[in-house]
Amino acid sequence: MISLLRLEDQALARIDTRNTARFWRDRTVPGLSCLAADFTTHDYAPHRHEALVVAVTEIGGSEFKSRGRTEEAKPSCLLVFNPDEPHSGRMARSSRWRYRGLYLTGSAIATVKSALGIDATPYFTQNVFGDADLIEGFLQLHHALDDGTVFEQRSHLVASFGALFRRYGSGKVRIETAPHDAGKIVAVKKMACERYSENISLDDMGAAVGLTPFQLIALFKRETGLTPHAFLTQLRLKAAIAAMKRGTPLAEAAILAGFYDQSALTKHFKRCFGITPLQWVRADQH
Repeated sequence: MISLLRLEDQALARIDTRNTARFWRDRTVPGLSCLAADFTTHDYAPHRHEALVVAVTEIGGSEFKSRGRTEEAKPSCLLVFNPDEPHSGRMARSSRWRYRGLYLTGSAIATVKSALGIDATPYFTQNVFGDADLIEGFLQLHHALDDGTVFEQRSHLVASFGALFRRYGSGKVRIETAPHDAGKIVAVKKMACERYSENISLDDMGAAVGLTPFQLIALFKRETGLTPHAFLTQLRLKAAIAAMKRGTPLAEAAILAGFYDQSALTKHFKRCFGITPLQWVRADQH
């Protein structure tokens, strides 16, 4: 027993305390897990995941081996590994590697395919993609899964994987484009205006006009310049401001406007206007 304890103590002593990692399973999409890691000394032994893996480097980088090649993980690259695809990694020349990873097992992949309106599961013939918009899209998705609303999470999930599957998925994966139908946008806008305070979903909006969530996002952005989530957020902010003008307490104004709580209102208010709701109220009192 003593020798085992000493071995454990020695192993702990070799751990770099600067290394941090958070791992969680998404509560709304079964089979979706997330990792936020910040490493200085970590090496990955050869391994494989039963999940589709997508990773984005935020700071620094590493090198990895897959398919008999050695390539770099860096901020200008999106990494993608097919399920059961062996790979390994090490810090190499970098002194730091901060990255975010997404892991989708079968049920999560099925959820994404349903939202995109496809039956086939794409296969990726390479591991590294350099599209700046894809990298930014997956970063936004990961941050949303960390602290965003369900509607926001779903929107980023559909948009980011839709773009990745459409551009680089092999196996004749065909994602139907949205029809040029401004009437559908009018109907969705009306629905949002009438139900902004409810727990309305992206799927609800799409189903109301016969579109997949991916088609709805594409059509809405093409016709209005906004995503459905951004449009709904604007409606809710407008409703919250109207409530605050009536003297409604911030927490109550947030709920009445359709936000989950006061912190959600504050986050979106500051993101859009550069100030907090409390600052807005205090300025209105002078």
